[in-house]
Amino acid sequence: MRAQPTIMLIYTGGTIGMIKDFETGALRNFDFDELLNHIPELKLLDCTIETVSFKKPIDSSDMNTEAWIALAEIIESQYHRVDGFVILHGSDTMSFSASALSFMLENLDKPVIFTGSQLPIGDLRTDAKENLITSIQIAALRENNQPVIREVGLYFEYKLFRGNRTTKISAEHFEAFTSMNYPPLAESGMNLTINRELLFRPNLKKPLIVHKELETRILVIKMFPGIDKNTFEYLTNYPHVQALIIETYGTGNVTTESWFLQKLRTLTAREIPIINITQCEKGSVMMGLYETSTELKKIGIISGKDINFEAAIAKTMYLLGKKLSLSSFKTFFETSLRGEMD
Repeated sequence: MRAQPTIMLIYTGGTIGMIKDFETGALRNFDFDELLNHIPELKLLDCTIETVSFKKPIDSSDMNTEAWIALAEIIESQYHRVDGFVILHGSDTMSFSASALSFMLENLDKPVIFTGSQLPIGDLRTDAKENLITSIQIAALRENNQPVIREVGLYFEYKLFRGNRTTKISAEHFEAFTSMNYPPLAESGMNLTINRELLFRPNLKKPLIVHKELETRILVIKMFPGIDKNTFEYLTNYPHVQALIIETYGTGNVTTESWFLQKLRTLTAREIPIINITQCEKGSVMMGLYETSTELKKIGIISGKDINFEAAIAKTMYLLGKKLSLSSFKTFFETSLRGEMD
């Protein structure tokens, strides 16, 4: 008889870990050791559930690299003992965290599923129960005693997405996340349908490597008509900046003003990586397609292809932490490492 898989729930903070006091109407955190008392349906799942919580749960707006490292270390310490992880997280920065963990956990071959909710568990109309129950079910899925999901995913409102392909699109609807450039890995309805051809397949012969060096001195500038020369130069003159991400128009287009292009040449000469990502929700950077991006290609600007903003930030932090040369950084960034780009 096959033993039940063991799934570890990790609570970082957020709405899903709150319950309403019906006498006062106030929200409060509940003890995750009593999770089964709040969601008795979990007893019906064919797995063993363990829980661990940050000593001091944080609002997702306060999420930072130290918390990401703490998450990675929990996973690292329990990796060979449990079969999968479900991370309960506030929705505002969930896509950033899912992206970061995808890069930090190299050669991951077990499920790490992020989920949360728009309404707390104690609310009558909560989305927390379905999100949590199905996330655990997905994390526990096995075939031939091997996990079906072997990557960092994000489950919300009946869909499992690749974590580093997601972005939050709504502050009020239950369908709060989307993945514009990559289809869902799984969909939940009457049946749980796994889109197997879309799943990421790691090299199972290599052990898990946990990367904990992340560089945060990144400047992000979004293009807009009339961008000011003095403001742009002031920002890019910061001596400690380690990388610049530019959110460009369409397929990677920018102003052709000489002062703008000259500043990019100066930064490149200083070995500062400059990453070009589109500010469009859907689509890809294709430098050289239009004249307004041809010069960027000549300068050596890095193409973000169809990567989204959250993954671009996380990937930049991760690669900067590896202390690469500019040419190596460019090669690695333009290569899909965890299924984050096509």
